Amino acid sequence: MQEPRNELYEQIIIAGFGGQGIILAGRLLAQTAMKAGKEVTFMPSYGAEVRGGTANCMVIIANNPIACPVVGKPDSLIVMNKASLDKFAPRLKNGGLLIINSSLIDSCPQLDDSIEIIAVPADELAVQLGSHKVANMIVLGAYLQKRAAVDGLSPEQAAACLPQTIAKWYHHTLPVNAQALRRGGEFVL
Repeated sequence: MQEPRNELYEQIIIAGFGGQGIILAGRLLAQTAMKAGKEVTFMPSYGAEVRGGTANCMVIIANNPIACPVVGKPDSLIVMNKASLDKFAPRLKNGGLLIINSSLIDSCPQLDDSIEIIAVPADELAVQLGSHKVANMIVLGAYLQKRAAVDGLSPEQAAACLPQTIAKWYHHTLPVNAQALRRGGEFVL
């Protein structure tokens, strides 16, 4: 009888343009994993100008210490716009997970057939919740729901970490952000 594999080393890139909450989504993912007792690295990258420029972050979640925070070939990729998809999709590992914001991305490049592609109309779902700014939480919730078996994290755990992650002057947005995480998770069920 084979021992269950307890080796977790999930590399994620979240990418989009400035103003879409890319760095916040990555920080929340890292905070959620850290609170769950995982080893975590978080490495943000901003474009020349923040709003409208490019933004991405690399997050690694593992059971053991992480030697390097740089993600070369991610296991999972969350992209919010077409430019980010074109830049990062070729790096995605075979058998990986690609979550795209189908509100802004209408086609995917040719990828390996083993890659699971999930199109989430994040902007439309965010507007339905009453805030166009929570599209980032919707795609993060979808990611967490899809990868729950891999990393053991859930949209609910992320919602519980929102108060430690979002600046105090934005705490009035906690309910809609938590709702968006749950809605993203429900979308992929």
